[in-house]
Amino acid sequence: MAELYLGETKNSVFDTYKQDPKLFDEVIQADGKVKKHYQKIVKHFGKLAVEEYQKLDEFAKISFFNQGVTFAVYSDTLKGVERIFPFDLMPRIITALEWEHIELGVIQRNKAINMFLYDIYHEKRIMRDGVVPAQLVFSSNFYNREMIGVNPPGGIYTHICGTDLIRHKDGEYYVLEDNVRTPSGVSYVLSNRETMKKVFSNLFLSHNVQPIDDYPQQLLEMISSVAPDGIDDPTCVVMSPGMYNSAYYEHSFLAQSMGIQLVEGRDLFVDKNFVYMKTIRGPQRVDVIYRRVDDDFIDPLVYRPDSMLGVPGIMGAYKAGNVTIINAPGTGAADDKAVYIYVPEIIRYYLGEEPILKNVKTYRCELQEDFDFVMSNMHNLVVKPVDESGGYGILIGSKASKAEIDKFKKVVSGNRRKYIAQPIMSLSVHSTFIESEANFEQRHIDLRTFSLMGRHKQFVLKGGLSRVALKRGSLVVNSSQGGGSKDTWVIEE
Repeated sequence: MAELYLGETKNSVFDTYKQDPKLFDEVIQADGKVKKHYQKIVKHFGKLAVEEYQKLDEFAKISFFNQGVTFAVYSDTLKGVERIFPFDLMPRIITALEWEHIELGVIQRNKAINMFLYDIYHEKRIMRDGVVPAQLVFSSNFYNREMIGVNPPGGIYTHICGTDLIRHKDGEYYVLEDNVRTPSGVSYVLSNRETMKKVFSNLFLSHNVQPIDDYPQQLLEMISSVAPDGIDDPTCVVMSPGMYNSAYYEHSFLAQSMGIQLVEGRDLFVDKNFVYMKTIRGPQRVDVIYRRVDDDFIDPLVYRPDSMLGVPGIMGAYKAGNVTIINAPGTGAADDKAVYIYVPEIIRYYLGEEPILKNVKTYRCELQEDFDFVMSNMHNLVVKPVDESGGYGILIGSKASKAEIDKFKKVVSGNRRKYIAQPIMSLSVHSTFIESEANFEQRHIDLRTFSLMGRHKQFVLKGGLSRVALKRGSLVVNSSQGGGSKDTWVIEE
């Protein structure tokens, strides 16, 4: 194929594409040439006039609307507003060689994190050996003392992991954070692919794109594999907080895709340390619960007594080994953003291996030296609470005013354990269609991978959720903060 430059086809959607040479562009080389694995798709898109592309974009929106692909926004101005999930038709492509590196790194990381969770609820060797500070673990809001001494089936805590990766301007992949409580977003990965197949079915014929439609089956196999001992044909359910939860679409989508029941806490009850589901045929024993309810709300007899979302007595049934909860309660102790700092050492300690994927340099505000540095350099840092998600509660120093920084310094000083800080990483950018400009522009992206850990194997979905910051210059990719997503293709070159 002849060398291709973006925008060489006139009167197309790439006409006014501007490349910032300081950023790592996933599609374009520094000299303006389209990268080899993007050439076919850029050539195809380059033939489209703006009006043609807009029609296809509208068709995609209708597809999402018909699938019910929505999310709820919770902010000061928008309370639970349902929106169609923003989607960009230009896919993000990752070569098989790059993906192999990512997959090996994610599996290594999740294996070590699972061993860490077992240890901190049992022997606590890693803390006695001084690798991870005991005070840091025990002071985490997510450390669950009810889990001390509890042995989940197969010794697995982190059945489902969402590992967030970014690509820096050096071209290297870095882990930004680990999500091992109730990671969300995989339904959008599957819906994105379904929509792309409808809009650009011919493109899949010219690219060897790895399939992702086996995820629900892989998920069900994993869930079934961790049933309590002696259960050969387990009854599995997805437990949701209900239709007003921001991820309810995903809960219902996954339950339907796996062919199992979607339940709420009020649909279950505990009798003699066994969990039962109310049905029109009478009570049915439940063996595995894929819960999307946070620890604090799962059992009002143990945690928050005012919870209307959980099941009274479910923790007693879990401790007795009569039901499996996915992910295990207490896993949040490993995705505390201050504990994240120690994951490379956790990998070395338990596996005796060097980390395959790098961490982002992180400052722990609880430590005096790190705190002093953060206070002096906040304008050049991203400051994050250790226990929030969805992009809430963060400060990007370079985007903040002096008054905002001064105010945030007081907030951090008032609760140093709650905050960490990182350098402002230059996330890679990707060609993205911007409706208001009616053309493609560079936008920052990240990648959330999804992996499963059962009794017998680990599985990593070939692709993941490429999230894109639709606002020019923004580094915040979360949908709750105005971000969107792309279909992610893993291909053989």
